[in-house]
Amino acid sequence: MTWQTANVPVPLSKYEAKHFKLEIDGKVATITLNRPERKNPLTFDSYSELGHFFRAAADDEDIKAFVVTGAGGNFSSGGDVFEIIGPLVEMDTAGLMRFTRMTGELVKAMRACPQPIIAAVDGICAGAGAIVAMSSDIRYGTPESKVLFLFNKVGLAGCDMGACAILPRIIGQGRASELLFTGRPLRGEEAERWGFYNRLVPGDAVLAEAQAFARDLADGPTFGNAMTKRMLQMEWAMSVEEAVEAEAVAQALCMTTEDFARAYRAFAAKETPKFEGN
Repeated sequence: MTWQTANVPVPLSKYEAKHFKLEIDGKVATITLNRPERKNPLTFDSYSELGHFFRAAADDEDIKAFVVTGAGGNFSSGGDVFEIIGPLVEMDTAGLMRFTRMTGELVKAMRACPQPIIAAVDGICAGAGAIVAMSSDIRYGTPESKVLFLFNKVGLAGCDMGACAILPRIIGQGRASELLFTGRPLRGEEAERWGFYNRLVPGDAVLAEAQAFARDLADGPTFGNAMTKRMLQMEWAMSVEEAVEAEAVAQALCMTTEDFARAYRAFAAKETPKFEGN
């Protein structure tokens, strides 16, 4: 089994997506999983293309924030049963390892991408779709949405694409254990109460709200935002003492930026700072 390796140019505004819909509005790019007739499942090719796309984002100077969503009232039903699960049953161990490492690369790319990623989740958000939402930095959901980590339902472990590392850090060890052992749905209000969603929004407004939040971040000190994301990631593996020292270095570096000087001049003049990301 082979799958596409995408050649993603920088700037991303020149990229023509093949396995998802890409819309760019100023400094915000919206990625839409776009197979609504099947509730937007992921395929070998869409996994691969999304991973390459987010890797390329590190070198893009124009896009400052991403929104990820799904078409037709659902986020994503996860890995396509017939296009992924069926072929996996026929693969040897080496092929299966290539697949699981490739899917994990998508999560690594999303976490390494310096721009904030906001997920706008409605309807079904299952399996690998739940992982994409989990791997985003911010999640907006709807009361009707259902998040399901379904891996045990197909005879697999819950430790898929970093779920056992990332999900407990969002909702806590006990709650993550429950979802990963049972595969039960995490519905909208409970997801917000547990901290999986940052905000609960009506279905007809969730994408617009997520995009508005992304625009606010894109208009902010984006060098500082990227540093915040990087340190949130790096400090998982640090002691408190190491984290305090690492943040001292990171913040000193941010203090060398022109945005820091712009903020000082604006505050001194009683004006609102206009950040440019440098």
